[in-house]
Amino acid sequence: MSDKTGIAWTDASWNPVTGCTKVSQGCKHCYAEREWARLSANPKATTYYGRAFTDVACHEDRLDQPLRWSKPRMIFVNSMSDLFHEDVPDAFIDKVFAVMALAEKHVFQVLTKRPERMFAYLTTKNREDIIGEKAMPTVSKDDFGILEWPLPNVWLGVSVEDQAAADARIPLLLQTPAAVRWVSAEPLLERVELSFAMAWKRTGPAWKQTLDWVVCGGESGPKSRVMEAEWVRAMRDQCVAANVPFFMKQLGAAFVGPDDGFGLFGTTAPYTSAKTYAFGRLKDRAGANMDEWPEDLRVREWPRLADK
Repeated sequence: MSDKTGIAWTDASWNPVTGCTKVSQGCKHCYAEREWARLSANPKATTYYGRAFTDVACHEDRLDQPLRWSKPRMIFVNSMSDLFHEDVPDAFIDKVFAVMALAEKHVFQVLTKRPERMFAYLTTKNREDIIGEKAMPTVSKDDFGILEWPLPNVWLGVSVEDQAAADARIPLLLQTPAAVRWVSAEPLLERVELSFAMAWKRTGPAWKQTLDWVVCGGESGPKSRVMEAEWVRAMRDQCVAANVPFFMKQLGAAFVGPDDGFGLFGTTAPYTSAKTYAFGRLKDRAGANMDEWPEDLRVREWPRLADK
């Protein structure tokens, strides 16, 4: 957990839960698992030392961290896990939501690959009452009163790496009450059609059933898989057409483009190596330096909160 982070779309990370298990192709080269190998071998990293990555644990002692951060910030919830993992009890998720309600000056960005659990949890009858009356007194002595629901400072999102993941996860996200709904298409492994999720609306801000934000990124680290420029541009164009903010996080370590000079090979050339960045113009190994990108991909937009 840190009040600083290298993730471009957030300001800090908060990990009341650590450990996870893989559910889809997007998990294959998991960043958190790579970090875990280092942390679990370090005796000074007491939370992680000696634990397997698949050992999911909830940390009561970390719950109040956002309440101690005085400066308002965007906070990524569980960069080292998934809040809606099946091994995280509802009662603990209640406490996490209680903290997010109390820390109303912050924005909390929740990202999951388990939207079915998220949907079931957040559509449980009287969930806000459970959080306010049972969970909140366990994390703070403050009397917060009646909760505004859904919490206006909580953004709910799903990870989408391919079309199958988009088709399975986004409809559940759209049915889940949220102030802001977003998609993280990272690692983007193929061209993905999102326009089906950008026009479905109801009245009332709590059930404005459309995506509010799309983040896109290529895979980084060892054995990175390819992301093609055409896939990114197609996703960006869908967002532009639907007036949905688009945020390009990074090109990744294996970005390929047709003939724009920024790709590593032509789209018809073979590409399999995670080290291909060394042969292209991208000096940043994660492709995160915007100065190295094609100009038309230098787009970093944010949700339009005034519309909510």
